[in-house]
Amino acid sequence: MTLVLKKISKSGISEAFQKVELYRYLNEPEEAESICRDILEIEPENQLALRLLGLTLTDQFIGARTDRYGEVEAAFKSLKDPYERLYYTGLLYERRAKAQLRLDDYLPHTLLPLFEEAMRCFAEAEKIRPAGNDDAILRWNRCVRLLQSRPDFEWEKASSTFEAHDSPPV
Repeated sequence: MTLVLKKISKSGISEAFQKVELYRYLNEPEEAESICRDILEIEPENQLALRLLGLTLTDQFIGARTDRYGEVEAAFKSLKDPYERLYYTGLLYERRAKAQLRLDDYLPHTLLPLFEEAMRCFAEAEKIRPAGNDDAILRWNRCVRLLQSRPDFEWEKASSTFEAHDSPPV
C-alpha cells in the first residue's frame, strides 16, 4: 500500500470546518491541524483555514523550541484583513508566552517581551477593529491581569525605570 494523501472535495469544505472546531473543542489539535491542511491543499488562500491552522498549531504549544512559531506566524501573516493579521499575531505571542510560563524553569525577563509584543499587536488591532468587536481589548486585559498577578513580572517597574536622558555609554 502506498501512503498518498487524498484530496477532499470542495463541497466538503464546510463540513470539514465543523470537524476542525469539534476537534479543537475535544482538545485534539493534531486532528484539527490535519483537516486544515486538507482544506488548504485545495484552497491555499482560504482565510478561515489559515486562521484555524494557526490556532490549532498554537493549541499544541508546550513552551519548547520545537513549537512551530514560524509556521503560525506565516499562517497569520497570510491573512488579508489587517485587523485579523494584527489580532491573531498578538494571539501567537500571547500563547507562546503562556506556554513558556507553564514550564518550571521559565525566566520572566524572556517572557515579558513576548507579552509586550502581544499587547502591542492588540493595541494596534483595537485601533482598526470592526464596530462592536472588542476581542483585542479582551486579550489586552487578560495580558494585563496575568502580568499583574505574577510578582516575578516587574512590568511597571521595568517600564518606569528608563529615563529620557538615559543612553548607552559612548
